[in-house]
Amino acid sequence: MRRLPVYLLLDTSGSMCGEPIEAVKNGVQTLDATLRQDPYALETAYLSVITFDSTARQIVPLTELSAFQMPNISATGCTAMGEALSLLADKINFEVTKTTAEVKGDWKPLVFIMTDGEPTDDLRKGLDKFRQCKCGMVVACGAGPGANINTLKQITECVVQLDTADSATIKAFFKWVSASVSAGSQKVEDTGKEMGGLSELPPPPPEVNIVV
Repeated sequence: MRRLPVYLLLDTSGSMCGEPIEAVKNGVQTLDATLRQDPYALETAYLSVITFDSTARQIVPLTELSAFQMPNISATGCTAMGEALSLLADKINFEVTKTTAEVKGDWKPLVFIMTDGEPTDDLRKGLDKFRQCKCGMVVACGAGPGANINTLKQITECVVQLDTADSATIKAFFKWVSASVSAGSQKVEDTGKEMGGLSELPPPPPEVNIVV
């Protein structure tokens, strides 16, 4: 079976402490619960979570939805986004089955990045490595006024912005991510084609502003 890998890259630096980090945890749990109710997603979507603060770590390897469990996360330290992109590239290369002449591999991964700040490490090194991965769609979300949108635009042209990093807004973002993954899994199942851009995703809620 061809899987649709979904990677969440989540900022867990000190500035996310308190309400934002709790909202992110709840958001990921809601995402999982919502997708489990979608027969398309349940069949094809696999979820991985990578967090980054002073270092980057994969806290959930690529896992089928029915077995997904979100570990406890806390917010502390700096924002090693470059290291996170480098780790993401390694995990995609290791976990995602490539298509060859003999076998149809997994679908190209959907990647959702969320940060409320800007990198405190060398973004370029991780970015160069990540760009060599073939991804279906990469959406970067800047949460609140401290997020550096120009940095996110270096990573992907699909950038969205949240005015605040409070729980209602972050919840709205994760609901939209759930709808996007559902749409992506339905599309690959029905048409055998992958998501091509933001225009193919469900329209975002009012809290999620598309940056053009």
